[in-house]
Amino acid sequence: MSATARKTAPLPEDIRAAKGGTPLVSLTAYTTPMARMMDGHCDFVLVGDSVGMVLHGLPSTLGVTLEMMIMHGQAVARGLDKSMLVIDMPFGSYEESPTQAFRSAARIMRETGAAAIKLEGGQHMAETIAFLVARGIPVMAHIGLTPQSINTLGGYKVQGRDGQAGALLADARAVTEAGAFSVVLEKVPAALADQITAEIAIPTIGIGASAGCDGQILVVDDMLGLFTTFKPKFVKRYAEFGTAGEEAIKTYATEVRARSFPAPEHTFADKAPGK
Repeated sequence: MSATARKTAPLPEDIRAAKGGTPLVSLTAYTTPMARMMDGHCDFVLVGDSVGMVLHGLPSTLGVTLEMMIMHGQAVARGLDKSMLVIDMPFGSYEESPTQAFRSAARIMRETGAAAIKLEGGQHMAETIAFLVARGIPVMAHIGLTPQSINTLGGYKVQGRDGQAGALLADARAVTEAGAFSVVLEKVPAALADQITAEIAIPTIGIGASAGCDGQILVVDDMLGLFTTFKPKFVKRYAEFGTAGEEAIKTYATEVRARSFPAPEHTFADKAPGK
């Protein structure tokens, strides 16, 4: 499926139908200008709760609130026309019960215009996924490394090793049967990601998984070199905007202190008499 060939954004059913076809393309976005840059190049754009670390300087995603996700979701929505909008459910907004999850998801979709939400969790979230889908909320699932669970996972570790493969396969089957239209696989061994992709009927979206997944997603600030606090192994830097930006700021500061900026071409002359 090519989002650039569409006059309108894909729907969740279009993403699901892309299973086994041309790989799906996705990136995160948190602002209108960034959304405009990727609109049409991505099949769907995710407003990830990674915004807490990338833009707000939080140590993890756990401090992100529903209000933050809605605010950034609204900003991204203003920049999208050809790509589908998906928004993360933040920690604490859905785990308590399916009813709580519905209230949070309905608010996100109502206030942002998102086509779908994404939530973390496998078998233990299957009931919630089914509850949401039955009530008109399209759900993208997320299994493997689930950053909202780092305190119980013991950090940002690869998942599916050391006898965990069976549990991860069960998670993938559970979210599929519950009605999710796709599932993100994060930090999963490539062979296991390929096995999951082959066994389930919905698209797998890899991030630190396998090129054999049905699609890929990265945090845009990671792949552009804007977020440089750390670099996960699965990130490829397609640009070094952070380094270039810092050099530009350094040059600006030097020119201001030397009074070489602003130059005459950057200032305004007095209006000539009679004109």
